[in-house]
Amino acid sequence: MAAAAATMAAEEVEEALGLFTGIGLSEAKARETLRNGALSALLRRAVLQARGTLGPALDKATGTLLYNTAARLKDPKHLGFLVGYIARREILTDLQLSAALEYVRNHPLEPLDVADFERACGVGVCITPEQIEEAVEAVISKHRAELLAERYHFNMGLLMGEARNQLRWADGKTIKNEVDLQVLHLLGPKTEADLEKKPKVAKARLALAEKQKVAVVENGDMGTETQSLLEQLRGEALKFHKPGENYKTEGYVVTPNTMALLKQHLAITGGQVRTRFPPEPNGILHIGHAKAINFNFGYAKANGGVCFLRYDDTNPEKEEEKYFTAIREMVEWLGYQPYAVTHASDYFDQLYTWALELIRRGQAYVCHQKVEEIKGHNPPPSPWRDRPVEESLLLFEDMRKGKFGEGEATLRMKLVMEDGKMDPVAYRVKFTPHHRTGDKWCIYPTYDYTHCLCDSIEHITHSLCTKEFQARRSSYFWLCNALDVYCPVQWEYGRLNLLYTVVSKRKIIRLVETGAVRDWDDPRLFTLTALRRRGFPPEAINNFCARVGFG
Repeated sequence: MAAAAATMAAEEVEEALGLFTGIGLSEAKARETLRNGALSALLRRAVLQARGTLGPALDKATGTLLYNTAARLKDPKHLGFLVGYIARREILTDLQLSAALEYVRNHPLEPLDVADFERACGVGVCITPEQIEEAVEAVISKHRAELLAERYHFNMGLLMGEARNQLRWADGKTIKNEVDLQVLHLLGPKTEADLEKKPKVAKARLALAEKQKVAVVENGDMGTETQSLLEQLRGEALKFHKPGENYKTEGYVVTPNTMALLKQHLAITGGQVRTRFPPEPNGILHIGHAKAINFNFGYAKANGGVCFLRYDDTNPEKEEEKYFTAIREMVEWLGYQPYAVTHASDYFDQLYTWALELIRRGQAYVCHQKVEEIKGHNPPPSPWRDRPVEESLLLFEDMRKGKFGEGEATLRMKLVMEDGKMDPVAYRVKFTPHHRTGDKWCIYPTYDYTHCLCDSIEHITHSLCTKEFQARRSSYFWLCNALDVYCPVQWEYGRLNLLYTVVSKRKIIRLVETGAVRDWDDPRLFTLTALRRRGFPPEAINNFCARVGFG
């Protein structure tokens, strides 16, 4: 049986190789494509569909379009639609294909408006040689004086670009040939002077250095000492989605309700960038948090938005009032004013209501596995995963009423995270009074459950966090979509680590509790209070964060 399976697998590989080389791929490229399971499956579907229309022999130009479609398409549900246009010879160029891919990316919901799609992609547009000749003639006439002065040292790409702008769907090679022909007619053959390299204009190095200077954030404003923090963050904006265009982000999950929710979101925010800095109030901020503060507050400031200071106060055992005060003090010391100061506990009632709804939708269940049983990446599946919805609702209510001891029951979500962790915990029992809600609750939500839903409630546009949270991105999207609420986009950046010192709150707490250091502001530490005590001005810390960058 194993031998038969191996033979079948070998035959499938050979069949796929035949399909891929049949559209013009080299054997090496075809084998490389086969190593990418998702790409090879899409390409196989595309080739078979095109063969159904055009027959078994596909020319290389068609094959290239099919390959690019399979490789660049973000949402596979549109594959058949696009391949149909390629097979009918209605999408003929890579330019048209790029426009088509952009259109389906910007219109994630079906059905697509076919007439609008065809207008956007130049379907049926026929550019005649006469039109190309006239467009090039007009462009050359516009630049005639410069051409005669600079001759072949003139930037011919400028002529190409302007002609292309007038005739978007014209073939690029045809435009280039026409430009070359008309330039030759105007200037004649190249002379020896034309063949000499154009002398480079001496660059004013001093001016360049001035241009490349980075400005520092001085109490939230720009200085002129190193590379501009605000300029860096405006640059980061080019990588990120625009408010309301969450669906353009790779990996973002689009549901039938997504566009309506985004429309409501834009109505509330007015298209404003919204970020948040969400520290846990269980310690004093350190130098690593300075980067997070600068990124979240700075990104909002650089792009005309606002930033919330939201305390993630979901673990009352470790939270103290002095930490709340110190966190805000450090944010303001660095030069930033929060748009609003909020707490995860502000939303405990709404979070509980959503937990009930998650259970009703069959997406969460009450589990009795012990903490040590579900630790790690390969814990045994919960025997309670498929318990009836009504039973989980009753048990969750019992959890809220304090009928279970700590560790005896948790509410878990039904999903597998990117790092392989299965069914993360949403709620756990803790008989610890909360500093804001008192004894009202004996169940508290976890980070995995709270974070994305608080972002949704506050209509955050860019949820900026360090890269260790990348494995939680799928659960972030999943939970918002499971509840049909507005889903922000999580973006990750590199965390700031220093060698030869301690920049972990957990480890600093241990040093403080054991008396190894006097307190959080001990000058040997790299907490922000310690750095301030040592005499570092906030501008120096912001400048340091700007120099480190946000990769």
